[in-house]
Amino acid sequence: MKGQIAVMTEPGKLTYQEYTVPDPEPGAIIARILRSNVCGTEVHIWCGHHPAKRSGGLGHETVAVVEKLGAGVTHDFAGQPIKEGDRIVSTYFIHCRRCYPCQKGQFYLCDNAYRFWGLQPEVDPHFHATFATHWYIHPEQMFYKVPDNVSDQAAASANCAQSQVYFGLDLSGITYGDSLVIQGAGGLGLNAAAIAHEKGAEVIMVDAVPLRLEEAKKFGAHHTISMADHPTVEARVEAVNKLTGGRGADYVMEVAGVLEAFPEGMKMVRAGGKMISMGTVTPGKTIPYDPAYSVRRGITTVTALRYNGPYLKKSMDFLSANKGKYPFDALLDKDFKMDRIVDALDESAARKVKRASIVMPK
Repeated sequence: MKGQIAVMTEPGKLTYQEYTVPDPEPGAIIARILRSNVCGTEVHIWCGHHPAKRSGGLGHETVAVVEKLGAGVTHDFAGQPIKEGDRIVSTYFIHCRRCYPCQKGQFYLCDNAYRFWGLQPEVDPHFHATFATHWYIHPEQMFYKVPDNVSDQAAASANCAQSQVYFGLDLSGITYGDSLVIQGAGGLGLNAAAIAHEKGAEVIMVDAVPLRLEEAKKFGAHHTISMADHPTVEARVEAVNKLTGGRGADYVMEVAGVLEAFPEGMKMVRAGGKMISMGTVTPGKTIPYDPAYSVRRGITTVTALRYNGPYLKKSMDFLSANKGKYPFDALLDKDFKMDRIVDALDESAARKVKRASIVMPK
């Protein structure tokens, strides 16, 4: 059986390669991709902004169906029985459990996280990324069965958008009664709003686009601050202060991916509060920042790149428990066929779509 994979030959250029779909080794899985989203990471890579990845396979935010199980694979990583034909989600990274961060319990910082995802498609078993018909899930990748009441659209976004913000919020320690400002009502921000709302936090969303702010209300935001109505940093900080008794927010989460958002967010945090930085992931870009401001106010910065694998199962449980409460299916606003991946990437980079999704042939 042959499978196809989209390959970026250099930033902005794409081709397709065909390989024989291999048999899975013991502990591995061959999965058939159902849909794979265009995440911000793919946009960064496509536009040439990634510090290391300049070519190779793309795609990681995916839902798939088990096509063939390797010897010994009878259950997912939560102990649920698994069989061919079941829908699954899987981490695209690994926890090697041997490097220094893993030994310290910081699995999300594993030194070998991209051991397989970063491989070129010419390297056997070829199907390392998910803009492809098939995906080789290695024994080190954590995978989970998708609940029957969770749609393909919702499941695909769980890895990585929902799982990452879920992990970041838990890492920060936010709890019932806390206030949270979210900078950016994109996929990460909307997922964060729903999770924070369920935790009992008061959610304040900041964005420049009216339609995105309306969407934020559907995902649990209690208040919205329009950058059009509050065009300066000072005006937005004042708006946050008015909503938080003049103190500033207990937590601010930056998921806008805009450098200017970080120092602005710091000014929205109360003394002794926390800044959660997750949106700016491109190294080498800088912006003026006054570190003494955060020192004098006792502001802690929490960062989260990737997440600990079991958070993918937490996301599945969250989606299942909150089915119908939040419009997770609507996070994907445009589908593309596999032969239109370039269009999906270009339209995502131009922000013509909120979240593009590649639907694979059946």
